[in-house]
Order: sequence, then C-alpha cells, then structure tokens
Amino acid sequence: MTAGWAEADRILADVRPPVFPAVDFPITSYGAVECDAGAGIAAAIQACHESGGGRVVVPPGKWHTKKIHLLSYVELHVSEGATLLFSTDPADYLPVVETRYEGLEVLNHSPMIYANGCTDIAITGTGTLDGQGSWDTWWQWFHECDEDFKRLREQSWYGVPLADRDAGDRLRSSFVQPYNCSNVLIEGVTVVRSPFWQIHPVLCRNVTIRDLVIDSQGPNNDGIDLESCRSVVVSGCVIDAGDDCIALKSGREADGLWVDVPTEDVLIEDCELRVKYGAITLGSDLTGGIRNVYVRNCRIGGPYFALYIKTNAVRGGFVENVYLRDITVSEVLKEVVQCNFHRGEGDAGPLTPYVRNVELRGVTVERARNALLLRGYRNSRIEDFRLVDCTFIVDQPSTIHHAALSFENVTINGKSVKDVHQVR
Repeated sequence: MTAGWAEADRILADVRPPVFPAVDFPITSYGAVECDAGAGIAAAIQACHESGGGRVVVPPGKWHTKKIHLLSYVELHVSEGATLLFSTDPADYLPVVETRYEGLEVLNHSPMIYANGCTDIAITGTGTLDGQGSWDTWWQWFHECDEDFKRLREQSWYGVPLADRDAGDRLRSSFVQPYNCSNVLIEGVTVVRSPFWQIHPVLCRNVTIRDLVIDSQGPNNDGIDLESCRSVVVSGCVIDAGDDCIALKSGREADGLWVDVPTEDVLIEDCELRVKYGAITLGSDLTGGIRNVYVRNCRIGGPYFALYIKTNAVRGGFVENVYLRDITVSEVLKEVVQCNFHRGEGDAGPLTPYVRNVELRGVTVERARNALLLRGYRNSRIEDFRLVDCTFIVDQPSTIHHAALSFENVTINGKSVKDVHQVR
C-alpha cells in the first residue's frame, strides 16, 4: 500500500453515520398536505426531537414546503416517489440565520434544509429534493449580487461583527447546510434545481455523504462543498453540477484567518463526476487550509479539470497531503491537474499560499487538452508533486512554473516520461 493511504482506511473506520430510534413520525400525522406541508414537517421534526429521536417520514407525493430546520436526533426520510418542492419566495427563508457565503461569515436567508449546532441528524431516502431554481427565480441573483458581495468582503476585512453585517438581499443560500453539526448523514436522495451550492456542510465533524444523485446546472451550482469540516466520507455519488462537482474549502480572507478551521481527513471514493469546472476542487476559499484528502476509484468525464487547486496571495492558505488513486478520466476540457496560485488577484496580497505532497497514482486519461498546469510563486514553490503509474493522452504540452515534480512509470501520448524533477 502506498504511504499515506493507511490514513484513508483510518478515516473510513472512524467516520460512522448516526443511528436513530426505530420510531416513525409521518408528516401527515402532523397536518402536512401536499399543497402546504411546511408546518406539518416542522411539527413532526419537533415531536421527533422531543421524544428522543427517530425518523420523520415524507411519503410518496409532491409536497410543497418552505424552509426545513432539522433538530438533533432527527432523520428526515424522503420516501421513494416523494418530492419536496421548496418555495421560491425569499420571504419564506426568513428570519436570517448564521451561515457562510463564498467563505465569508454572514447572516443570510436560511438554506432550504438547515441545522445549526445539532448532533445526530440525517437526510435519507430515495426521493427528490427540488429547489425549483431557475433564471426566473434564484439564479437571476447571480447577476444581481455584486454590490452585496463587495460590501460583505469589506465588512469582513474591517472586522465588522457578524451581528452588524449588512449583506443586502441578493446573496443566494445553499440548498442543504448542516452548520456546526456533528454526526451527519446525507444519503440516497436526488437533488435538483438548487438555488446555489447544493450540499454544503460548514464546521461539521463526522459526516457521511453517500449515494446521492446531484443534477443542477445553475450558475455556481457546486455539487458538494465541504467547508472547514473534519472527518468526512463521500462515496457512491453521481454529480452533474453547474460549477465544481466536489469542492473543499476552509473560509476566505480575514474571516478565514480568524475562524482558522481547516478542512481535513476527507475520503472520496466510487463517485462519478461529470460537468462543469473541477471534478475535485480545493479552494479557492482555502484561507484556513486543507489537508489529508484521499480520492480513489472515481470516474471523471466532462469537466474542465480532474483536480483543481486554486488560491492566490489574497486568500492564502495551504494544501498538503492529497492522494488520488485509480482514477479514470474519459475527458477533461482543459488540464487534468491545474494548481494555480495566480487565480483572481494573483500575488497582489499579504498571504502566501503553499501546496505540498500531492500524488496521482494509477490515473488513466483518455483525452485532455494538457496534462498539467502548475503555477506556484518564486518564493513559494509547489513542492513534492508526484505522478506514478499514470497514462495521459493530451493535445498540448504542460505548463510548469515554480514547481517540483517527480515521475515514475508515466506515459504521455505513448511516450515514457523519465523520472526527473523539474523546478522552474
């Protein structure tokens, strides 16, 4: 076994999904009807929580609802043939809640499914979560949020307390967000038409995400975003996303510095990752750092990059101990791996990022524009980047600036790459 992979097995052994009492709370017993299920769902969740836990069951049908706030010891079970249709009226997601928007701390509209400070929570079943996102509803905010986001970034830099921040009213909320929770399970459901990022745990511990089907092509509709989380297993998911398929993050800029919680100990396996940008992305909100990431037995086809590590000197942060193994890439539109310190603001900031100990082993690429684009800084090289037992079919040469690489049994377009180190 390759050095480092023993840690992946440790993560798999350590992460255990919550177990719930075998007691059902059907939402129809609490007044839910298909045209207006919100109050009934909330009442069932409250009763389940107060009784010590169990399963809140959404039966087959199309259930129209507003926001859903989970409580500890509650499993929300969306049955086969059931669809939760979430309101597109922003007023239904008030009052505001503590959340993050692109790595910044904010009080914003509630995510559609939200929990804060809970333990032992789950969303399960083979039904559908439908955010009803479209260009006539949430997605239009993508074109209307610039001033709100600019103001939020300024408030972050100046240290404005969270309670005093004014984020405006055009920052989209995530679809599913456990915030500061432990022992989380999200399993089996299909997620469509998300308003924004789709599955977005923040500051969570012991998280299992498995067997999801995610299909939402809205703007910046990442599939799964793990932000400042520890001990996470993602397995068996099929993701078609409007942006990155699986993105790891850890806060941004001044907020990332003072919160200072990395994302670490993450295992991703047996997933199928399709469009659009990065299949596996680290950053660009990684001020708190990312470490100990393991990806194995995944199939990638259609996005721009298979592995995308992105930061700059404004966001800073670190990435270390990243291992990919037994990955099949049918096609990526740009580089198989892009690791780029020059994205966005480039080196025009006070925070120097670093990346070290990244390994690709047993990666087969059937078609790509380039194998690699690695661009570090002169004062912060990309260190110890290794390719082992890899095969690439590409159209153009790679670009390497300020990076140290090694190759072992690597072929590009049928030609062997010698085991050399390149530092530029």
